[in-house]
Amino acid sequence: MCGIVGYVGPNSAIDVVSEGLRRLEYRGYDSAGVALVGDTGLVTEKRAGKLANLAEAVTAAGGLREPRTGIGHTRWATHGAPTDRNAHPHVSVDGRTAIIHNGIIENFGQLRAELEATGIEFRSDTDTECVAHLLSAELAHVDDLAEAMRRVCRRLQGAFTLLAVHADAPGVVVGARRNSPLVAGVADGEYFLASDVAAFISHTREAIELGQDQVVEISAAGLKVTGFDGSPAEGVPFHVDWDASAAEKDGYEHFMLKEIAEQPRAVADTLRGRFDTSGQILLDEVRMSDQDFRDVDKVFIVACGTSYHAGMVAKYAIEHWVRLPCEVELASEFRYRDPVLDRSTLVIVISQSGETMDTLMALRHARNQKARVLAISNTVGSTIPRESDAVLYTRAGIEVAVASTKAFLTQLAACYLVGLHLAAVRGIKYADEVGAVVAELAAAPDKIAEVLAAMEPVRELARSMGTADRALFIGRHVGYPVALEGALKLKELAYMHAEGFAAGELKHGPISLIEAGTPVVVVVPSPRGRSLLHDKVVSNIQEVKARGATVIAIAEEGDAVVAPHVDHTVFTPRVPTLLAPLLTAVPLQVFACELAAAKGLDIDQPRNLAKSVTVE
Repeated sequence: MCGIVGYVGPNSAIDVVSEGLRRLEYRGYDSAGVALVGDTGLVTEKRAGKLANLAEAVTAAGGLREPRTGIGHTRWATHGAPTDRNAHPHVSVDGRTAIIHNGIIENFGQLRAELEATGIEFRSDTDTECVAHLLSAELAHVDDLAEAMRRVCRRLQGAFTLLAVHADAPGVVVGARRNSPLVAGVADGEYFLASDVAAFISHTREAIELGQDQVVEISAAGLKVTGFDGSPAEGVPFHVDWDASAAEKDGYEHFMLKEIAEQPRAVADTLRGRFDTSGQILLDEVRMSDQDFRDVDKVFIVACGTSYHAGMVAKYAIEHWVRLPCEVELASEFRYRDPVLDRSTLVIVISQSGETMDTLMALRHARNQKARVLAISNTVGSTIPRESDAVLYTRAGIEVAVASTKAFLTQLAACYLVGLHLAAVRGIKYADEVGAVVAELAAAPDKIAEVLAAMEPVRELARSMGTADRALFIGRHVGYPVALEGALKLKELAYMHAEGFAAGELKHGPISLIEAGTPVVVVVPSPRGRSLLHDKVVSNIQEVKARGATVIAIAEEGDAVVAPHVDHTVFTPRVPTLLAPLLTAVPLQVFACELAAAKGLDIDQPRNLAKSVTVE
């Protein structure tokens, strides 16, 4: 996610802001920029690429050390490619208001059309630029930046953290937040705003968490908080007792733990703004017509590793919702087996980085065979989205840990959206039917948070199994790819021999691996949505229990049938069967992470593994 820093105080703003941006580099970014206000007015610099590019521009500009007020931004692109013109800050047409933004303005299309109708020419492809122009328009009527911000925020839909400065207000930075983080730092005679306390941890450990729908103004006079409606408000003060390294992790011991905890927000960001009033699912980039989607007669999903498991879940959803045949392929095998592709084939490629070489080569093979390609990726401007016919970005933000967690859940959410898009465009589902599924998806982040809040028993169980050297995972239907993902996490993190199987395959060989004490993790289907499968999985549980296995069940809350047959039960909230992996995968992530910690292993950087595989 984007990094945001604001500063008012006695020191050089460019020094403080640049330091803060460096401390936020771990979040990942594709461009950076600053806006400074001094006695001579407003000056901005921004560049695509690393902070070194911005530093060179600042040095070349000269004279930027005098301002004592400034804002800075590292961008993780959502709207518009990672270029100089799309980098933040964005400036109003009169050149006097500058804005930086973390999040997504859902109604920016409507706002942009309204602004363009007044004659404003946009200089970027971003949603953020709208806010700069709206602020400038409000400042023509009210001589107060905070009040202008409140008026603008009342018009915005979506998730956002905003910081703004104005040429006529040296010594003032105004911020606002809705569904996106913003904290203030308070020191002796200086104030900070940031998306993360890491940005100002070397200056102060006294912080204030801003609440939902609040505007904050920092100046030499102090810090003032109001609601979007102008009512007086207060943030929540807290003391930061972490060091700078821990602050980057928000106090978590490992990045992976932080990323697991970020999953509710990450999934919400993937879903935000995707459903329009006509019932269509909105992709990020579409170079295909609706008729192209209607002409599809077969779907291939191509991916590697964790993304492959997300694709396996997508197969169930697409075949059920769209009634099209769907195959899931390992990218490393796809082009070498000479698949049958033509203009009516849709190939969905999934890659967190957008640079996975096996997946990229599979994409190019598909394009050479005239197939259409739709990409699901987390990285705007990467190669795979650029070479695809349509793109849906997961908006998960940076994932530092090598083993994917929030990337997996956001890929699942994106796959569901693609399935719904196909069903809507092809007329298989009406707008209200799509809307009903979207409503269930919209409720998923809160349910993921419920699962995370109840994970202490899972952690205790994992710690008690620190001496285990192997484990089996079984599941049916969408529980099968979740079992595969659970096994992969244990391999990656705990260096254990772990295998995932379709539960119905037990009697065809794998059951010979069961002996006294063998841990078997079972992903149990809902007794409501798939009662027949549920009964069969209970039978599978009894089979492994009879051979001495220690059984851990991931089951739906209220499932009274499973508990008597297993040693440990982890319950997850009720959701429709196809959406269950969004919840059932989470305990397996926590289990693997805690078991690796119990073994004293490097959780964020497991041996022999890289985050992005860019060679075949």
